[in-house]
Amino acid sequence: MNVRKLRLFDTANIHSSEDRAEIEKDYARLIQSPSFRRLQGKSQVFGAGTGDYYRTRLTHSLEVSQIGREVARRLGKTYPFLLGNEHPGLVLQPEVVECAALAHDLGHPPFGHKGEEVLNELLMKTYGIPYEGNAQNFRILMFLEKRAGSDSGLDLCAAVLLSINKYPFCLEEKGRLKGVYKKEWAGIQHLREAWGMPEGCATLEAQLMDLSDDIAYSTHDIEDGIRAGKIQMNRSFIEDDRLVAHIVQEITEDQGCDKFHWDQVDISAMVCKVLEDFVAQWEEIYKECNREPSRTRRELKARWVSRFANHVGIIDDPDLGWKRVTFVLEGQEDMELLRTMEILKKLAWVTMIKDFRVQRLQKRSEIMLHRLWESFIQYDTGRLIIPTDWMESYEQHKEDWAWERLVADYISGMTDAYAEKVYTELFASRSGSIYERD
Repeated sequence: MNVRKLRLFDTANIHSSEDRAEIEKDYARLIQSPSFRRLQGKSQVFGAGTGDYYRTRLTHSLEVSQIGREVARRLGKTYPFLLGNEHPGLVLQPEVVECAALAHDLGHPPFGHKGEEVLNELLMKTYGIPYEGNAQNFRILMFLEKRAGSDSGLDLCAAVLLSINKYPFCLEEKGRLKGVYKKEWAGIQHLREAWGMPEGCATLEAQLMDLSDDIAYSTHDIEDGIRAGKIQMNRSFIEDDRLVAHIVQEITEDQGCDKFHWDQVDISAMVCKVLEDFVAQWEEIYKECNREPSRTRRELKARWVSRFANHVGIIDDPDLGWKRVTFVLEGQEDMELLRTMEILKKLAWVTMIKDFRVQRLQKRSEIMLHRLWESFIQYDTGRLIIPTDWMESYEQHKEDWAWERLVADYISGMTDAYAEKVYTELFASRSGSIYERD
């Protein structure tokens, strides 16, 4: 059997139609799942429902999938080894990358990164177990989601599951900040062994999905920031020493910054240059677009996406004995472009996430999540206010489903609006009709 088509449970395809390719089945399972639909109500940067312009987790995931699919198609024509199928992990199938991108943010809780931070703090403080968005993806895909004939999530094929697994580690290993929860890791590890994947290495499809996510974040979120007025396209804003200092601070304090070799450059000088070039490009495009800000925003975003996407390539990584998807210039890793992308990501972070208004929203969401947790965490009272289908599932699986994990699963699956609705029902002086359906 083709190991890329391998499924952990429905190995004989008893519960799926035979007239579609495996990837087509998985694509349908993903986009028709409640978890995917709920992404429309989860924050990207600004709160979902803030306005009809700004991105949500759903629109972000769709944009990542478009970038990843197109880059995979181009690379397939560029690198002959991809046609040889020499290893199941050294394949770039555009449809697989698309599925991975659609699924990559399913595990994010309401209220963006603040929600993830709060749930991890609550679980670790009392129970010593982590909450992490990437790991929650696999909990959803391999356990929480339901489909006909399966009690084991969506039962996606190996190619898609491993393309989502950008951190191929068990999260509960000492020192791991990202990975897969122990329960789901057993299945992922089984598939990796069936493929003969080198330890610690992600498939090319997972790597491309991850890089496409970074491309989207560093371009689309900035477009939202400009539209919201958080990023001002004028030199007095861009050349502000405080802005530069904040970006430099974010870079130096980032635990993952080592891979960009910042010690080889003057960080402050490079940040200044990237920002100066960025505003100069804005001024040029602004004139070309007859001084229309909306057209300028879209054109600026499109040019940066194109620049990043067209420089994605594949190199050998001698340290891992594997191949790596990255920005490539003349056969070598283009570290300058990687650093440029990182600076734009930090620009989005310090101007939007660190904005005091966004911080107020995050503080409000932190309070709500803490109080929801306190309401549900005591089993005797919590079970009375958690939906019946969740309780039935818990009773069926409670031998290996701790109550605190169920509470985290339930809260993390909420959209921003639904979390506020439940909070209002529990703590506001009055609410809507009790006959409203959840």
